[in-house]
Amino acid sequence: MAERRPEGLKGFLSEKGPSKSQVLAVVAVFPIGGLLLILSGVTLTASVIGLAVATPLFILFSPVLVPAAIAIGLAVTGFLTSGAFGVTGLSSLSCFVEDARRLASKASEQLEQARQRMTEAGGQLGKQTKEATQGTQGRT
Repeated sequence: MAERRPEGLKGFLSEKGPSKSQVLAVVAVFPIGGLLLILSGVTLTASVIGLAVATPLFILFSPVLVPAAIAIGLAVTGFLTSGAFGVTGLSSLSCFVEDARRLASKASEQLEQARQRMTEAGGQLGKQTKEATQGTQGRT
């Protein structure tokens, strides 16, 4: 026989009811959510009233405000762009310096290896020369 499911709100709860931690979470979050909802309503109301009061002023002073807003926007854009270019330049320079250091260390390692090979080759050449001179002196 199939179990009958409870309908409505009881369908969301388990058979034994909510746990203590769930109840405490709801009790803690509910007032905060209500307060935030009230604050958002007050903010919306104040914004609508402020816009209703300021609209005639915007219309009267629009020949001054629009160019001022454009000038401020361009100035802010210029400052942000120059800052972005500066950061890009510094990071590029830093990258270049790191690559140069890496290449210089790699070149110095290669130079040191070449010196060691030349020293070994010179030592071998000295041995061969010594052997050759001893061989010629032994024949005479």
